[in-house]
Amino acid sequence: MATKRNIENESKSVATIFATVFIIAACGIFYELLISTLSSYVLGSSVLQFSLTIGLFLFFMGIGSYLSRFVRGPALDRFIAVELVIGIVGGLSVLLLSYAYAIAFTYIPIVLLLIACISICIGLEIPLVMRVLKPLNVKEGIAQVLSFDYIGALIASVLFPLVCLPYLGIMRTAFLVGVINLVVAGMTLRFFHKQIKSVKLLSSVWLVGMLVLVAGLVYSPQITSYFDSYTYQDHVIYSHQSPYQKIVLTKFKDDVRLYLNGSLQFSAIDEARYHEALVHVPMRLVQEPKHVLILGGGDGLAAREVLKYLSVESITVVDLDPEVTTLAKEHPMLTDINKFSLLSAKVLVRNEDAFVFVQEATSQYDVVIIDLPDPSDFSVGKLYAKEFYQSVERIIAPGGVLVTQASSPFFARRPYWMVHHTLESVFDWVDAYSLQVPSFGPWGFHVAASRPHNSTAAPLTVSTTVLTGELVESMFIFSKDVAEIDTDIHTLVNQRLVHEYEDSWKYFYE
Repeated sequence: MATKRNIENESKSVATIFATVFIIAACGIFYELLISTLSSYVLGSSVLQFSLTIGLFLFFMGIGSYLSRFVRGPALDRFIAVELVIGIVGGLSVLLLSYAYAIAFTYIPIVLLLIACISICIGLEIPLVMRVLKPLNVKEGIAQVLSFDYIGALIASVLFPLVCLPYLGIMRTAFLVGVINLVVAGMTLRFFHKQIKSVKLLSSVWLVGMLVLVAGLVYSPQITSYFDSYTYQDHVIYSHQSPYQKIVLTKFKDDVRLYLNGSLQFSAIDEARYHEALVHVPMRLVQEPKHVLILGGGDGLAAREVLKYLSVESITVVDLDPEVTTLAKEHPMLTDINKFSLLSAKVLVRNEDAFVFVQEATSQYDVVIIDLPDPSDFSVGKLYAKEFYQSVERIIAPGGVLVTQASSPFFARRPYWMVHHTLESVFDWVDAYSLQVPSFGPWGFHVAASRPHNSTAAPLTVSTTVLTGELVESMFIFSKDVAEIDTDIHTLVNQRLVHEYEDSWKYFYE
């Protein structure tokens, strides 16, 4: 009977350890994804941030595995202590990084310290688990531990983008994962309490850590709002994490601003300069345009300008994020600016990837307006590639034109002209123009077509706030310091534009 009871106890102990490894592995991946995501928000270049974070995690995990040989004392005590550190530090990671970025301005040192601390502890985990399992005579222990570890990592990788980020947000997810981490550590502590020598100390640390993380979980919206007030210059009136990006609206007096992942999309006081230049230059070049495609433009401001043309019968707005277009349809501060454009009977909103849309589209459009974010990472860079423009060229009606925003010819001179030359590799005629937009600085555009047009000859036939015929003519004149330069073209294979864009802006802001 005693032997049977011992076997049952050993089986329960092994099952508890494997369950702990499974949950802890999932939590570890969550922390890695949380730090990568937040870093991409505040530092830009999601590919770079995810690559660096993953690389640093693996590097410090290796250091942790190496250091495990120097860890002395009861393996179970050390294992639970490591799990407590991972849970508390990981759960507080987004809070600490938000403070480092918004208030202390020490983001990079803090993120490196957090990555080192969490991943070294994760590296210590498996060697310590193997020491705990050794007396239990578990066959193929390392294989089973790694299996549970990898399965937990897979589940976390799926849950984070599909469930946690869109429904909980980054701050609340961090606290919740930390709480789960400590719950598992607490269950392990309770199950093995008779075998743990420092049970009182570990229990006290667990209790304090749990109280802090639960408080953070409950008050995470207030904490997020607090840090947003430091991050954004003006009063935050709306903040939400969608599956694709963090959406923030701010207001100061009459100035409403929209930010996506911390990047300004428009300012109400000067957005007309940008959107009138983007829309009316190409619309003037087509006689009685009927069908217009807007790629991006989920705020409805480009559509507002297109609706001024009585000949227009349909406008298709393709924007990836349904939460942006819903906000533009419903939020009174946005509808006041976009004049309810996305609710017009002429407007069809498609929440799809623009790259896929133009590949699959069968309709043709008289004017294609590309109002997409700057090519700061590869996911957006594909929307400036030669292959993308080839797909767009196929759906432009005879006599139709394309226009795209192309960042600043002053701050990003090489990227600006690279877009121009990439368009020239597809279209027979391309013209460049720019306009001063105070919120952004000098801002540039390119208009393209399969046959030549006179960019400045066509008159303005709709009411405008900013543009005049004389101003339009001046927009096609470039000073020496921003004039055309030789560049390569941008393709899906080389992704040169993304690298050039990063280098250009770093020169001015780092």
